[in-house]
Amino acid sequence: MFTPEFEVGKLPISEIKKYQEKELGKALEYLAAKSKFYIDFFKNNKIDISKIKKIEDLKHIPCTTKTDLQSRNMDFLCVEENKIIDYITTSGTLGNPVTFAATENDLNRLALNEYLSFVCADGTPDDIYHLMITMDRRFMAGLAYFIGLRKLGAGIVRVGPGNPELQFDTIKRISPTFIITIPSFIPTLIEFAEERKIDFRNSSVKAAICIGEPLRDSNFNLNKLGQHIKSKWDINLYSTYASTEMGAAFTECKHGIGGHHHPEMIIAEFLDEKGNQVAEGELGEVTITNLGVEGMPLLRFRTGDICTYFTEPCACGRNSLRIGPVVGRKNQMIKYKGTTLFPSALFEILNDIPEVKNYIIEVSTNNIETDDIIVKIGSTIQSKVFEKDIKDHFRAKLRVAPNIEFKDPKEISKLQMPENSRKPILFIDSRTKNF
Repeated sequence: MFTPEFEVGKLPISEIKKYQEKELGKALEYLAAKSKFYIDFFKNNKIDISKIKKIEDLKHIPCTTKTDLQSRNMDFLCVEENKIIDYITTSGTLGNPVTFAATENDLNRLALNEYLSFVCADGTPDDIYHLMITMDRRFMAGLAYFIGLRKLGAGIVRVGPGNPELQFDTIKRISPTFIITIPSFIPTLIEFAEERKIDFRNSSVKAAICIGEPLRDSNFNLNKLGQHIKSKWDINLYSTYASTEMGAAFTECKHGIGGHHHPEMIIAEFLDEKGNQVAEGELGEVTITNLGVEGMPLLRFRTGDICTYFTEPCACGRNSLRIGPVVGRKNQMIKYKGTTLFPSALFEILNDIPEVKNYIIEVSTNNIETDDIIVKIGSTIQSKVFEKDIKDHFRAKLRVAPNIEFKDPKEISKLQMPENSRKPILFIDSRTKNF
């Protein structure tokens, strides 16, 4: 098995902490000297960075929010414009998209992150990776995977999303060993292959790196989507969680018990509503501090993503913390008929109903200022009996049932991928007030 010469996550836990605290000091000094936003931020909050010595001391610094990024976007820039190599834009899931500027050093750091992630997911220089995600439209993920794979020395074939016919033509021509895709696209590939009698189970593909959607439940068992994929196509599935703001990823190893933290890249905290660190195994908001970012580094940035974390060392040899599947985004939390839900709970149920080909969930505010849910379902079956069956599934698992609206699957596909979209849209938040 190919492994990097040095990986901080494999150091003893005490050494990982010592490493991160040394890098934290450098990061604070850099922000205090280079970032217009943080120069003002430290002054306005009367923060003496010389007193921040330990990771535990970070609690004395207020968090940076998405609103800060949106209102003062380019005040986070720490370099002259002629040092910027690449401009990236967030997807705007939690509001207006934000622009990030990356330097040559930042791209090298990004490549290192993905290199470590691919090695974690059992990748080697002998593998060929089939990229089913976009590399354009100011999207970080496709670029990150490409440069990370170059650092790994593996083969790469850039195909992009959609078009199952082209995907299988690529598999036939190039014989990739890994695919990189959004997991909900894999059932589409399987259905296409089954309809055309393509022997996909005996293809060269042995594994999938899955991005953007969870594959496991809170106990690290495969969720309904993961189970469906494995029942049809017995390939190894590796889940990964990342964001543009982190410039880093948490990627599963073969043991599948959470995404591994790369301590070289970020300091990770998991905070409650009051900004306090939650206990291991409890839900908290992922909050990150960039290490080694030159262009637009962030300090204690609240990502909006809610998940758990675990500190027990993994059998793969990594001692850094692991995170559980993201259960949802803070701003996407739904309060429906007295029940608190995240979209992922609805996705899980819909993915378990074979007759549901695709779907979009839309949440709006009704005339009494509470949340309403409409699930738009693409299916060839559109009867009252089927509608009742779907609602019974929701009531059994969640105690409540949303409104159902049937559509042609092709219409749902168009809604999921509107013009200029970089990834499928499964959740639309039309509320006048977000919680």
